[in-house]
Amino acid sequence: MSKVLLVDDSAVMRKIIQRNIKESGLIVHEFVEAGDGAQALEKVSANELDLILCDWNMPNMSGIEFVKNLRSLNLPKKIPVIMVTTEGSDAKKSEAKESGANDYITKPFTADQLRDTLGKYLMIN
Repeated sequence: MSKVLLVDDSAVMRKIIQRNIKESGLIVHEFVEAGDGAQALEKVSANELDLILCDWNMPNMSGIEFVKNLRSLNLPKKIPVIMVTTEGSDAKKSEAKESGANDYITKPFTADQLRDTLGKYLMIN
């Protein structure tokens, strides 16, 4: 039973990601949503998650701040975090990895790109 947290300040983008994941054949049983990093930290403590997809640029707490805060919690299970963002420079990708992100997807993306990256963390039909 896989549960995925989608962290993006755009509700439309969260729905686009959900639709693309479903179209890609990845198996997700439940999606949990958060509009920023602060909400996402609350969702992490209230849910047993298998994967987190996180935008970079959000109000209140950015995606990179969220990842740093998440990694400082010393949770019993290290939840994989994939940044899904328009920030595509090599410097940003390096910063994300150094902050604790496991992988990186640049917007716009295709269902195939999602499957290729998320297939390392989720089962595929």
